[in-house]
Amino acid sequence: MHNRIVLTFTILLACQLVGEVVTRLLRLPVPGPVLGMVILFCVLLVRRQVPDDLSVVTGGLLQNLSLLFVPAGVGVMLHAQLLAENWMALSAALLLSAVITIVVTGVVMTWSLRLTSEKKADAV
Repeated sequence: MHNRIVLTFTILLACQLVGEVVTRLLRLPVPGPVLGMVILFCVLLVRRQVPDDLSVVTGGLLQNLSLLFVPAGVGVMLHAQLLAENWMALSAALLLSAVITIVVTGVVMTWSLRLTSEKKADAV
């Protein structure tokens, strides 16, 4: 069991590495880990299931997610002066990104509800 969990964690890190390499080679404006998650998501879509080992490993990571934010918190404290100098631009960017996220989420949710209701209607 231990070897399978190590292998699964290695697969997660490999997806992140592939995402990082592709992002840097193609100079994409997307973080490598995000592209790695997209790659993993596509693989899981093709498989049509999440392996049990992957559920165990990701569950463990999610249980300790707060620890992963410690370096970001240290970075914020380290650059507090820079943040104070640029608070207006940062606030505008955060507000705009939140609004865009809400709108996109609403559009995708509406689209997926329509799609699933059409499939249910076709099935009946």
